[in-house]
Amino acid sequence: MTDYQPQLEWATEWLQQPRSCFIGGAWHDGAGAVLDSVNPATGEVIGHIKCAIEDDVDLAVEAAREAFDNGPWRTTISHQRRGQIMRELAGAIRANLEQLATLETLDNGKLFTEACEDVTNVADFFDYYAGWTDKFYGEVNPVNSYFSYTRRDPVGVVGQIIPWNYPMDMAGYKLGPALAMGNTVVIKPSGMTSMSLVRLFEIFDESGLLPTGVLNLVVGRGQVGSYLSRHPRVDKLAFTGSTVVGKQLVRDSADSNLKLLSLELGGKSANIIFDDAPDLQYAITRSFVAMFSGKGEKCTEPTRLFVQRGIYQTVLDGLLREDANWKVGDPFDPASNQGAQVSEEQFNSIMGYIEIGKSEGARLLCGGTRNTTGSNAKGFFIDPTIFVDCTNRMRIAQEEIFGPVLTVIPFDSEEEAVAMANDSVYALAAGFWTNDVARTQRVANALQAGQVFINRYGCYDPASPFGGHKQSGWGNECGIRSLELYTRTKTIWYAN
Repeated sequence: MTDYQPQLEWATEWLQQPRSCFIGGAWHDGAGAVLDSVNPATGEVIGHIKCAIEDDVDLAVEAAREAFDNGPWRTTISHQRRGQIMRELAGAIRANLEQLATLETLDNGKLFTEACEDVTNVADFFDYYAGWTDKFYGEVNPVNSYFSYTRRDPVGVVGQIIPWNYPMDMAGYKLGPALAMGNTVVIKPSGMTSMSLVRLFEIFDESGLLPTGVLNLVVGRGQVGSYLSRHPRVDKLAFTGSTVVGKQLVRDSADSNLKLLSLELGGKSANIIFDDAPDLQYAITRSFVAMFSGKGEKCTEPTRLFVQRGIYQTVLDGLLREDANWKVGDPFDPASNQGAQVSEEQFNSIMGYIEIGKSEGARLLCGGTRNTTGSNAKGFFIDPTIFVDCTNRMRIAQEEIFGPVLTVIPFDSEEEAVAMANDSVYALAAGFWTNDVARTQRVANALQAGQVFINRYGCYDPASPFGGHKQSGWGNECGIRSLELYTRTKTIWYAN
């Protein structure tokens, strides 16, 4: 990642032109309001988005419908050629990585190195799912007297709503399997972080590889996504975002055409350090980095740290040492470890939770303040905030803060730690550290979470399913499970 260089001069010039929608193979100015794009590291307006309205969404859905019903993407283009196109698109993404990552950092406030990793992940997703285009099989059913078999057909027109924290990464999660299985797409990024996806669609357009209408982009505020979720000509909706919005999308689907839904929602993940952790210093360092990288704006971040009482003070001392060497600052500075919160609204929400933590009686170990050092003065920077001596019933331990705020809770027994870890409406991820082989299986099986990390919090790969339980969502993205989200099973009977 260190070899990549920000393209700030290019980005400044590119951002001068107001950005718009891509519909039916052509750029289309949204008919709605013009939305400012703000650099959260400086508070400055860097560009403008021409927002879509319902009429624009209608145009995009009809373009996708025409491409699905009558275009070549799912019919005359072979599986092998579809995979080849996706690999060529992956190459185009990598060729423009520095541009895409620069826009992502300017728009979101995350580190440039983090944005480079996100863009790389998108290309990897396209490569991974390109390999699935000719390998997803149906089945022959063991019935009597007749011939019965199943096939997997593409769902149809897919709406995809992308969150503001990982615009590129989450687009890759969704676009890869949808395209591989022959669907057409209308995708909507967050109004706060649209620029990298606009540039991505420019790259796709410049490549000339995709048939007209296969991919469509609509930009704007939440109302655009709401209308997409209610659209009767959309067959499936994929959403990553808050649980509150996810519940509304379920209602929207029920009230419209009962479209298929996949939802990756909130999290309040538990991270348990037992007193027999194989390398306690590594467990402390990794727990700190997993929590505060990405400025804590991650659904899987380990926001609840449970520490066995015998090593409690040792872990707190270690967290303070990590904090002393952690730099909050300019996202383009290679020395920075943490960038700016995505917006003033999110910044204020996080600071509000810090005040709640204080009022609940939690003790601040460090942080809890806005960082205004040097060039940070006008940006939305928050120092890593660690509350200790917490209880699991505090609001800061139960509600999703989505920022750099960690709660540390002591425990005595394994049973107590697992019970507290599971005491949450969310169940997206969990992790624990132990050198006891029997405990690894016992605790992993007992934890209620979509993914469990043992002795290394945070492991992700296109081949490994990702998703949550409880109010953390429906369905699994990544791996073969994503293909199930973007296909329907059809059973065929034949009598001769």
